[in-house]
Amino acid sequence: MRNREVARALKEIALLLEVEGKDKFKPRAYRRAMRAITSLGEDIEAIAKRDELTEIPGVGKAIAEKISSFLETGKIDLLERLRERVPVKVMELEAVPGVGPKTIKLVYDELGVTDLDLLEKAAEEGRISDLKGMGKKTEDQIKEGIQLVRVGLERKLLSEAMAVCEPIELYIAEIPGVRKVVTTGSLRRRRETVGDLDILVDAEDAAKVMDAFVVYEKVTDVSAKGSTKSSIRLEGGFQVDLRVIPSDSFGAGLQYFTGSVDHNVRLRAIAQNAGLKLNEYGLFRGEEKVAGSDEAEIYSILGLDYVPPELRENKGEIEAAQQGELPELIEHDDIRGDLHTHTDASDGSNTIEEMLDAADARGFEYFCISDHTQSLTIANGMDEARLQKCIEEIDDLNASGRWKPTILKGAEVDILADGSLDIEDEVLAQLDVVTVSIHSRMKDSKEVMTDRVCHALENKYVHVLGHPSGRLLLKRPEFEIDLERVFEVAKSNRVLMELNAAPSRLDLNAGNLRAARRMGLKVAINTDAHKIHELDFMSYGVYQARRGWLTKEDVVNTLPLKKLMRVLSK
Repeated sequence: MRNREVARALKEIALLLEVEGKDKFKPRAYRRAMRAITSLGEDIEAIAKRDELTEIPGVGKAIAEKISSFLETGKIDLLERLRERVPVKVMELEAVPGVGPKTIKLVYDELGVTDLDLLEKAAEEGRISDLKGMGKKTEDQIKEGIQLVRVGLERKLLSEAMAVCEPIELYIAEIPGVRKVVTTGSLRRRRETVGDLDILVDAEDAAKVMDAFVVYEKVTDVSAKGSTKSSIRLEGGFQVDLRVIPSDSFGAGLQYFTGSVDHNVRLRAIAQNAGLKLNEYGLFRGEEKVAGSDEAEIYSILGLDYVPPELRENKGEIEAAQQGELPELIEHDDIRGDLHTHTDASDGSNTIEEMLDAADARGFEYFCISDHTQSLTIANGMDEARLQKCIEEIDDLNASGRWKPTILKGAEVDILADGSLDIEDEVLAQLDVVTVSIHSRMKDSKEVMTDRVCHALENKYVHVLGHPSGRLLLKRPEFEIDLERVFEVAKSNRVLMELNAAPSRLDLNAGNLRAARRMGLKVAINTDAHKIHELDFMSYGVYQARRGWLTKEDVVNTLPLKKLMRVLSK
């Protein structure tokens, strides 16, 4: 779908209009249209073909014409004119945490900053702190944000990488004579972020694959083209390397190009100690190839159980595989429900009925509505009275029998500065799932943040700690917190840890998930969905759970409803 491209173009128009500063209302219109398109569950090209663009909320005739132009030509005349009048790389600057339209306009007007390099130079020279309303603290935050953006330019979220990779795999798979197509590397290990994409192909005719690969529709540059290996760069910046591997070496190639460097070094050492040699072409004893076509056979001959790709990081998986102690990792089909979702009662895009229809379509046994509470005013958080009405509404919806999933009453409750919660206990007591989260004062010291969270977990009505480290991948680092102490308090109070499946969070990280598992803590994999399509984030949560060595038994939303409710009863 081209929804993301269209939304990005509209967002750039809004930003440029704001920096230009001539019209206060047009930017709002473009942002409203951008948000609506981001929330669509359908390909915008299909909507355009039906001539129904103006039926999208916030898309009037003028904006619809610009969308049609973009879909047909890849350009919008207004955007091209704005880029000439305001020569600022607004999308690049806006990616820096804490830098919004007002700041972009300020540094452009006062300092002539037009791109990330000039912003960094201005910050390093201390010129930003001299501007009205900025100061040294803001300048330091901008410096920190720039470094995060630098990393982000080199790597992309797993979800973005998969969205790019899947169409390429399908395209290659349709080439006559292609037998197998697998993307390896960090994507196959389901790392949180991905650099380059490495694709392996088993095919009858390597030359035919190479010819088709370099003319793929999204190619912007062909870095190299060879008889068995080629490299391209795609729109959006991804580099993709493709190799054609013989069938009798395909398993060895998968192993070699999937494992981390440390995992592969360990495996080659094991082979060497056994008088064997392991490389991307196979496992050899002298000149004799003893394995190569099948990846699992290579592990078996080396005396190891098959190591799932997600675990190949040299974090103890080799020893566990040698001793037959690898966990049976959780699968997506084990998930029975979602315990953290939002509706338009707070900052979600869909009604409760629409979210329930989507949950029903996904076969959930239970589904929790957990909108924000009052302290998060930016998200239209609910006070006690509104939350009480929501509780009553859910009771009525359950009684209607319209949906197969049981609707659980929940809320994402804010943890305040002193560790108290922003909803009274008498209302919390009526909820099935109370998730507590940090949304403010993220720069608190480690001691203050830890005390704050631990105090919240001691409230007897709390069930889950939401996105425990507060990070946003490639945008915001984890806040300072002693998770070991948090885990101890959580275990004492029978509080669950959330694995937030939003691709921009994937919080907890793999190492912290393993630590939680060692301590006997249970985890809830939740999507934190604010739109219908975000319910599909559950897959990313399962990938992350597998990277954290979690089994079905470690995750509470694999339980049938009755057992889950016993866990939540505390």
